[in-house]
Amino acid sequence: MNCDTLSASNRPESALASAFRQTLPIILGYVPVGFAYGVLAQKSGLSGINTLLMSLLVYAGSAQLIAVGLFAAGAAPLAIVATTFVVNLRHLLMSAALAPYLRGWGKTRLALFSYQMTDETFALHANRFAKSQTGPAETFGINLIAQSAWVGSTALGLAASTLITDIRPIGLDYALPAMFIALLLGQLKSRLHLAVALVAGVLSTVLMLAGLDQSHVLAATILAATFGLGVHAWISKRSS
Repeated sequence: MNCDTLSASNRPESALASAFRQTLPIILGYVPVGFAYGVLAQKSGLSGINTLLMSLLVYAGSAQLIAVGLFAAGAAPLAIVATTFVVNLRHLLMSAALAPYLRGWGKTRLALFSYQMTDETFALHANRFAKSQTGPAETFGINLIAQSAWVGSTALGLAASTLITDIRPIGLDYALPAMFIALLLGQLKSRLHLAVALVAGVLSTVLMLAGLDQSHVLAATILAATFGLGVHAWISKRSS
């Protein structure tokens, strides 16, 4: 190995390269789900330009898929807006969780960051910010790459919508859970984190089988977080 090779291997990673590396699991999840959204939106009667504008301006996978379903069912515009608004209320909690790390940012920068925040980028940034990795170049690089993947996959879905009659046999619906599992693995820092994740998964499954179809994930999350907080407080009390 010559000196040029050694110097290249020791060269610090650029902000853009680091952003792409960290965003790769999100990209792998966004492409099939965004593709499915593009196909479903086109088949529901939404125009191509409006389908792309939703991915560019709304940029919320679950809300977009719900909106497309309501649009196909002939729901009133006010009902669609109200439903997607309620679905996206979780962003208030995500913003509150990240706000302490961004106190030195100006309003314009905060507005741009919040516009591109999704469940997936929140999980990634929460892990980064806890390590004091709040550099704007890398942060906005992650957001831009993630949204570009989502908009691009939507365009692919639109282009292929005439060739696909049913997306269920393809198994695209598993892409999003698989992506969240990959993001979760990077946040398991202790046995307590693992225990909370397992409790949340088990509770969510049990509640869904019990008939709590619409809110089983939210209920399981709250219960598992309460369990984790209780165990953490008990351990801290014992150690003191």
